[in-house]
Amino acid sequence: MTLTHILPTLRRSIPDPIDLDLWPELTRASTTDITVSGISLMHVVDLCGTPCVHTAAAVIPGTRGRPSATERATAVVVGVKSVERTTDGTLRIRIDATLGAGVVLSEARLIGRASTARVAPARLMEGAAGDVALPHGVPSDLVAGDLVALPFRGAVTLGAVRPFTAPDHVPTSTGWLLDERRLALLE
Repeated sequence: MTLTHILPTLRRSIPDPIDLDLWPELTRASTTDITVSGISLMHVVDLCGTPCVHTAAAVIPGTRGRPSATERATAVVVGVKSVERTTDGTLRIRIDATLGAGVVLSEARLIGRASTARVAPARLMEGAAGDVALPHGVPSDLVAGDLVALPFRGAVTLGAVRPFTAPDHVPTSTGWLLDERRLALLE
């Protein structure tokens, strides 16, 4: 348990600690953001939306941040779509991504704002993949629209975390036709 878990109001002045061995090289936490190799994850979200990924060299475990010459690690930012509180106080969080093997759930971090709320137990809801527990929970005031950053072992592509959505246009032999939803809007 960290000091920011015991006294959550400290999160306005000091960030929750991160395990440097689990994030990509040169990762630094602030009270509202995580910077990976000099690039703000909030800036990546501004440019790309969510989910988004940023890959860099992995860290050699036990070196407090020395980059590996051969291994990669990825930071992923997901958007919170909805939050439900169960009767036992657990937060059920629906996100806009599909997380797979390699995600380090114990390092999930709220970015974009500093929360002074106590930590609540939480579960990420991943649609057909079911749900997974976040070992250290998240701030209890998490709401739809918040951003959560997580590290992955290995290089992860955007296609690996972005859920499949049906295309807006359907290919035909004569070109592209608008689907029925868009056609109804044009009428």
